[in-house]
Amino acid sequence: MRFGGYFDLESKLKTAAELEEQMNDPAFWNDQARAKKISKHLSQMREAISHIKALDQHKDDLETYIMLLDEDFSDSLLNEAVGHLETSKAYVEKAEVECYLNDSYDHNDAVFTIHAGAGGTEAQDWAEMLLRMYSRWAEANKFKFTIIDSLSGDEAGLKSVTAEVSGNYAYGLLKAEIGIHRLVRISPFNSQGKRQTSFASVFVYPEFDDDIEVEIDAKDLKVDTYRASGAGGQHVNTTDSAVRITHLPTNIVVSCQNERSQIQNREKAMAILKSRLYQHYEEQRNKEKKDLESSKTEIGWGNQIRSYVFQPYQMVKDHRTNFESGNTEKVMNGELDGFIYAWLKKRAQEKI
Repeated sequence: MRFGGYFDLESKLKTAAELEEQMNDPAFWNDQARAKKISKHLSQMREAISHIKALDQHKDDLETYIMLLDEDFSDSLLNEAVGHLETSKAYVEKAEVECYLNDSYDHNDAVFTIHAGAGGTEAQDWAEMLLRMYSRWAEANKFKFTIIDSLSGDEAGLKSVTAEVSGNYAYGLLKAEIGIHRLVRISPFNSQGKRQTSFASVFVYPEFDDDIEVEIDAKDLKVDTYRASGAGGQHVNTTDSAVRITHLPTNIVVSCQNERSQIQNREKAMAILKSRLYQHYEEQRNKEKKDLESSKTEIGWGNQIRSYVFQPYQMVKDHRTNFESGNTEKVMNGELDGFIYAWLKKRAQEKI
């Protein structure tokens, strides 16, 4: 695994300049798919350049602190230097993790789904809690978070939900969350106040660019329309604007109800179907072990990747890496980077 390329500032500056030159072409936006791809690549380059410069600045600052402490030591200056060191460590860790994100689709946006497990209202409430956790995580990482489709629970929570997370390396980071998530707490839905265990599954797909080539025969599609539910404005529950598309040969089903018209929902659903089919066929061609599809087949109730214990003690523990946090409130408010980074590091070491 080569890490040096990430820190090649000269190469990234050259690439960014070439991309900016292409964007200055008056005909640049004539090809929308190509333009979006180049714009996204430029955004990634600018973010990497900014990060490398920040790392260099932190290095210079720390070297300056060492020099000043050697010349005239003081407790106040030492405390200031230690505080700066903690900030610098966060920058270094982010750079290290991004070095691990070098699989084919790591830089792509992500589409992820949450399904409540058996257990009725308790499990459905847990699915909604996970949705809130991931939305907070996305917000903290400055990712765009959009709910595409959801199915409400019978009394509370969600039976299932699909969301789109847009931003650099969204898929590369979120793929760490694929699996079964287990909750242990005293159920607010149990009048006897007994401790209860609930499960929900999380699965993540990379979202592909519009220009990928996937052959979809119209006769292989079953398209259903229905009335959208939940928030969304006056159009909700007034027209059959929501769309569900089933690809019959693979039995892949996608739905979309967040757009304002049936046409827009159909276009979005087709885009997601295209991504999932592309991934499906590529996995068939490669037949690689430990691919996304093998991860999917390993998802079974009882095979949890992470446990969230609220009672009788508070602990969130990832069973793949043994990374844990005793602050369940922070985790449920989206503080997931420690868990994600630990999994990416472990996976990188296994590859080596």
